[in-house]
Amino acid sequence: MAAAAMARGGLRQGRCHRLARAAGARGGLPWPGLGGGRAAAAGWSRPAPGGEVQYCAELVRKRDYEGFLCSLLLPAESRTSAFALRAFNVELAQIKDSITQKTTGLMRMQFWREAVEDIFCDNPPHQPVATELWRAVKRHNLTKMWFIKIIDEREKNLDDRAYRNIQELETYAENTQSALLYLTLEVLGVRDIHADHAASHIGKAQGIVTCLRATPYHSTRQKVFLPMDICMLHGVSQEDFIRGKQEKNVRDVVYDIASQAHIHLEHARSFSKKVPVKAYPAFFCTVALDDYLCNMRKVDFNIFHPSLQKKSTLLPLHLYIRSWKKTY
Repeated sequence: MAAAAMARGGLRQGRCHRLARAAGARGGLPWPGLGGGRAAAAGWSRPAPGGEVQYCAELVRKRDYEGFLCSLLLPAESRTSAFALRAFNVELAQIKDSITQKTTGLMRMQFWREAVEDIFCDNPPHQPVATELWRAVKRHNLTKMWFIKIIDEREKNLDDRAYRNIQELETYAENTQSALLYLTLEVLGVRDIHADHAASHIGKAQGIVTCLRATPYHSTRQKVFLPMDICMLHGVSQEDFIRGKQEKNVRDVVYDIASQAHIHLEHARSFSKKVPVKAYPAFFCTVALDDYLCNMRKVDFNIFHPSLQKKSTLLPLHLYIRSWKKTY
């Protein structure tokens, strides 16, 4: 373990030295500002001085509204860092839907992989999310491994193929959604094995629900990512989802997948008394998950029902009540 840590430290130190030499050779930072270079090519623009926090918050509000509301309920000293984490997640999540060629996606993933390396070398690129992420890392001593796991898993997911089984979907959720929750716990100053255990289950539930919620959208693009083993169990093909069929066997597939998300939420709550109360704000995302699963039951697991695609107007109230009760 110690040897591995030393090896990682050595690798990181070597990269930092190379960057420092590169910066010295060019008389400045190793990456150009947003006026040119890869950041400009990716379509970013420089915010006003000190505007990185606002940039991250606005990006999250537009692209991850539920995450935005949850972040507002965090303690003031953790809020800006949480926005940076969620903005980072948004940047990676939207790569897959914004590209037509996998090569482009790989290039953008590489930008963020190198950005994370540079952030941990105190040399962030001139990009608003990266800059604010660097401040969060410095402020809370965040763990680099979780950032790398998120990037690695998002990169593997650039392939347009269905999950082979529910376990593969859970692995993806663990390395993306759960990893994001681990980082949020660190932002809250919580490093606790029981909180991590809860985060693991909640992250898996989040990933499963996200896959379900995105199915109608993906179906319109002739794509289905639901676990193939469950589809085969009920004799359902990808074509059935693409055509928007609502037969019982299609709803049975949705029921089985949704049930797995529910099981993870129940597991996370089964040991809530062991989880520090300080960690609870990281888990308020369970409110939106509960709402979706409840609404899914109301429409008999018809994943294409229009009501499931509407934004919940009562979500802010439900979140406030959950925070007031200090539960998850």
